[in-house]
Amino acid sequence: MKLFRLFIASLFALGLSACASKIDCTVPARIVDGTIVTQVPPRAPGQASMLRFAAEPIDTVRIALVGLGMRGTGTLKRLIHHDQSEARLVAVCDVLEENVNKALQIVADAGLPAPAPYIGEEAYKELCARPDVDLVYVVTDWIHHTPIAVYAMEQGKHVAIEVPAATTLAECWQLVDTAEKTRRHCMMLENCVYDFFEASCLKMAQEGQFGEIYYAEGAYIHNLDHGWRRYYKNWRLDFNSKFRGDNYPTHGFGPICQALNIHRGDRLRTLVAMDTRSFRGLEHAREIMGVDSFAEGDHTVTLVRTEKDKLMKVEHNVYGIRPYSRMYSLSGTKGYAQKYPLPGGLCFSQKPGSDDARGSEIVEHFEFVPAQVRDSLLAAYRPSIIKGIEERARKVGGHGGMDFIMDLRLVYCLRHGLPLDMDVYDAAEWCSLCELSRISLNNGFAPVEVPDFTRGDWNVIDGYSYAE
Repeated sequence: MKLFRLFIASLFALGLSACASKIDCTVPARIVDGTIVTQVPPRAPGQASMLRFAAEPIDTVRIALVGLGMRGTGTLKRLIHHDQSEARLVAVCDVLEENVNKALQIVADAGLPAPAPYIGEEAYKELCARPDVDLVYVVTDWIHHTPIAVYAMEQGKHVAIEVPAATTLAECWQLVDTAEKTRRHCMMLENCVYDFFEASCLKMAQEGQFGEIYYAEGAYIHNLDHGWRRYYKNWRLDFNSKFRGDNYPTHGFGPICQALNIHRGDRLRTLVAMDTRSFRGLEHAREIMGVDSFAEGDHTVTLVRTEKDKLMKVEHNVYGIRPYSRMYSLSGTKGYAQKYPLPGGLCFSQKPGSDDARGSEIVEHFEFVPAQVRDSLLAAYRPSIIKGIEERARKVGGHGGMDFIMDLRLVYCLRHGLPLDMDVYDAAEWCSLCELSRISLNNGFAPVEVPDFTRGDWNVIDGYSYAE
């Protein structure tokens, strides 16, 4: 049996060696002991780590919004609810004049001063030249996220980028290097980390209620049949038709990375991805775009192992006939949390609030705690950063309020000169799955090493925490 395993491993290694020159990647890659390893560029002179980075406090955060399509309009409708002494919108930009005019009307209807309008493919450059802009929100199609963010940071602006902030490893490194060089914040607008259930579970995990977390799941399962034609020039379907892999990983991946303290005591180490072929995706593309090939599989699964031997599973499916789910779950040595199917559940090895172990007698199976107990626990473990603004956030909205909490936290940290809840390394790590999963899939589902975007500093911080 041992010889057989060695034989199979040798065949696999030979297969990888044969395709080594064919590895399609935006950064240099090589094979080390059967694993595809992408290059980690050395930190250039003049750059420094952005861990715990805090900029000078900004009394009133002046915001420019680039991108006024579906997601951008929703962002605009949230931003006008800020206390104008804390944050105000000073400029808006889009490639379409009609989108800019609609945005100006929304602001006017709210009784607020009109932001300066910018229209055109590169109008954001003129916007970034304004001295009265502190923060640039980038809410465009995916392929423009990184170029606009990099340009804005080079002009001295902090940036907040919609998901995914980057779609390739080269872009991930661009964001990291530019942030380190310019000393400007680069935060990805991952709203799901502020979901009420996930935020409460994060605090429960931090306080040991689940014991040691050793396995976690996250996903983006969202049928988009209703929306494909709404994207400007079919940009999203076009992207998926060209690129295989998990092209939208961060909603499911971000919250579980925080729970497992990624680059705050642990790091992503290796991943393997598998997918189906395209079924319904290709059907949509044929009907809408007239194409006969489609790269992204209907369902993609990525397994990620950490430095400390934890396991994470991330799934993606925007085509299937199934209910929405982010599959959020945490498995620990003392408990378990699962959000989907809604309204979610909590399970413990002992009664909540008690030191009496349930294991003192033979237990045939564990069950979720009653709904009333679950709800009281989730409320009791609501993080302090959310408690004072939860009601207001629910009224303003944005995916139930988590979007507005994200905005408020960003502004609060900038105004008080605090490290942000998500740094540039979070953005790079979570987005790296886009290309890393693609590399694995295109090379026979091979293991791929996840680069350390902190360049060795992943264990400098002991555990995830909010700056308060």
